[in-house]
Amino acid sequence: MLRLKNLSARVVIIGVAIIWIIKFIIRPFVHIPQSLKPFTGLAPNLIGSFLLPFGACWFFQRMFRMQTMQDLKIATWFGLVLVIINEYMQLIPVFHRTFDYLDILSSFAGVLCGYFAFAKAMQRYVFKTYP
Repeated sequence: MLRLKNLSARVVIIGVAIIWIIKFIIRPFVHIPQSLKPFTGLAPNLIGSFLLPFGACWFFQRMFRMQTMQDLKIATWFGLVLVIINEYMQLIPVFHRTFDYLDILSSFAGVLCGYFAFAKAMQRYVFKTYP
């Protein structure tokens, strides 16, 4: 289980670094062709949602044990619901944010990919059978 936690920590740190690079370096300072702008707009949502199961394993060990597939499903669904609520809260004008259905779709795709990637890591580190 410790190896899975260490893997989760590395994945989250690298993922957050990539999101920051996209948001604070690439978007403001790099010329992006118009055809690629949707990808740089959706990438942080996709990557951030991918990180949800890994972040749950690393940060919220007491709430999400991540020892069974059921634990993974609960954590993933919980994360997806929070992402969707966050997106809908952007409809409230006080936050000065923009709501976009494509953000929800990219978040869903990210959570789905994160679920399968984390399930693969669980098979390797948690469900490993010893001879």
